[in-house]
Amino acid sequence: MGKQLNNWSERRGFVPLVAVVAGAISATGFEPLHLWALLLAGLAVLAALGFRQQRPGRAFLVGWLFGVGHFCVGNNWIATAFTYQAAMPAWLGWIAVFLLSLYLAVYPGLAVLGAWALARRSRILARSSPAAFALALAGCWAISEFLRGEMFTGFAWNPVGVALVGGFDRPGAVGWLAPWMGTYALSGLVLACAGAWWIAMRAAMMDRDRLKRALPLALIGLLLFVPWPAPAEEQGTLEFRLVQPDIRQEVLNEPQYYETNFLRSVELTGAPAKEDETRLVLWPESGVPDYLENGYPQRYYRQATFAADPDIARDRIAALMGPGAMLVTGSVDLVIGNENRAIAAENVVTAIGPDGEIAASYAKSHLVPYGEYLPMRSLLEPLGVTRLVPGSIDFRPGPGPRTLDLGRWGQAGIQLCYEIVFSGEVVDSKNRPDYIVNPSNDGWFGAWGPPQHLAQARLRAMEEGLPVMRSTTTGISAVIDANGVVRDHIGTYRSGRIDGFVPPAHAPTAFARMGIWLSLAWALVLLALAMVALRRRRG
Repeated sequence: MGKQLNNWSERRGFVPLVAVVAGAISATGFEPLHLWALLLAGLAVLAALGFRQQRPGRAFLVGWLFGVGHFCVGNNWIATAFTYQAAMPAWLGWIAVFLLSLYLAVYPGLAVLGAWALARRSRILARSSPAAFALALAGCWAISEFLRGEMFTGFAWNPVGVALVGGFDRPGAVGWLAPWMGTYALSGLVLACAGAWWIAMRAAMMDRDRLKRALPLALIGLLLFVPWPAPAEEQGTLEFRLVQPDIRQEVLNEPQYYETNFLRSVELTGAPAKEDETRLVLWPESGVPDYLENGYPQRYYRQATFAADPDIARDRIAALMGPGAMLVTGSVDLVIGNENRAIAAENVVTAIGPDGEIAASYAKSHLVPYGEYLPMRSLLEPLGVTRLVPGSIDFRPGPGPRTLDLGRWGQAGIQLCYEIVFSGEVVDSKNRPDYIVNPSNDGWFGAWGPPQHLAQARLRAMEEGLPVMRSTTTGISAVIDANGVVRDHIGTYRSGRIDGFVPPAHAPTAFARMGIWLSLAWALVLLALAMVALRRRRG
């Protein structure tokens, strides 16, 4: 009878519908809602559905449908980007979110398929091990998230482990787990907790004795999400001034507003730093609209806000900052081709010293597809598809993580905006910085994007044991210590500044020393435990 009911429900599309809904519900575990119990419940349903499938194709389909619901809800902020692109209708944004989700869902599908292949080979449920399947799903999920962050330039946004980050001042158990595990292993741990929930619910329906054994394990998993007291704040020695000018996306790239936007940041920066001070001034991505490098054709400098000369533009900035300040700001460099024309651009962070010279610069490596460059431009541009950020030329990627030597202003690691979400790819391991600067423009990220972005920046601070300084155009700007605790912040759509001292770095963590291999090693441990559980069940 049960088998007949199961077959009937599958024919009616009950399982696919449940998979999509479970995926959508699970995405509410991310910021800004942070309903982590629903995340665990959704993942528990995924484990239950994946385990019951009789064929590998059905197992993959369940995971893929779950992923479609999960990514459509979690990445809804992407649709907002289309509202700032006059060449395309706003409704196209939701189609883009859906199409992207169809691709991203492949990775949960592969995770469920992998778990099914490892731990659910027998077609007789009684000979299969739920514990083995749950552990295998946790290990496969960690590996699938790593692949999602690497394949086709990667889209590492919202790994499941980021749901553990918790409140600004009380990050919970993740604060001491992240340095020893890394993000993707934390995601596997979340899946293991969800699997424990599923096993407990399954035991409750089948056997009370089994429930007594499974329930403690399910309850222990909840400790991961319970807020823990924040570590005591440590005082740094490098003074900083972090500025959020609240420059809206509607005017950020409009030339007639360049000077007004610039002067707003100057006003918030306040009085220049004196000669005997050592002040690090942090402006956001797109903080300076002038071209600051020398050597471009003069026609490009005529677009400047102040003077058609980069030396004069830099000298003005140095005078406004003062002799004791180093400005670290987002700007744009050009790549000039053989015909004396710009053939590409670079999204850069530029450090301008008191002498008006460029002390160091960094070019963004992980670029945003359709935001900073148009993939397959020769094919898509004739069809009317353009970049979401205005501009006729594409940005080109930089060489990767670098540490900038800023002299008495310390060693700065740079991650520009979206780059901060890539676990294991934010620090030059051969030249460890004192802190990470993460200038960003979240003004086109909708309501959900900025808090999700901040949560992932906090996870990088925990992994690497380094403070992260985020200056954004519209929020959320924040000072994050090496424990992932937000020591101060400015909310969205407010202007303001934060003054203080850069929090000190910790000694290199296990993750800082081993990188992504640490997370993958933990994934293999989960898979090994799954094999042990399977052997015990079949023995």
